[in-house]
Amino acid sequence: MSAPVVHLELHTGDQEAARAFYARALGWRAERVATRAGTYLALEWGGDLDGGIVECATERPVWLPYARVERIGAATDEARALGASVLLEPREGPAGWRSVLKGPAGGEIALWQPKDWR
Repeated sequence: MSAPVVHLELHTGDQEAARAFYARALGWRAERVATRAGTYLALEWGGDLDGGIVECATERPVWLPYARVERIGAATDEARALGASVLLEPREGPAGWRSVLKGPAGGEIALWQPKDWR
């Protein structure tokens, strides 16, 4: 079974500018969500994919796709065995577990195992 992309997150140094641009250019609505780590903007753009905007210290803005996996630990270990660098080891959050990888070609991707996995 392939791992579908279920979430797309923009990491940027200017959350408000990103929100304003995408709202005007594409009609995406953002809802402010308070988290332990600060403010998160959940994006509503229709369809099955969801997303958000995170303000963080980054050299340049980057979109980070999240792929849903059945077992976060096993999927992270398999990616490491295939040559990926693990930027964030599996970590639990309120809705599930995630890890962040950098593939051998340099692309970054997050793995996601929701708590309500069926």
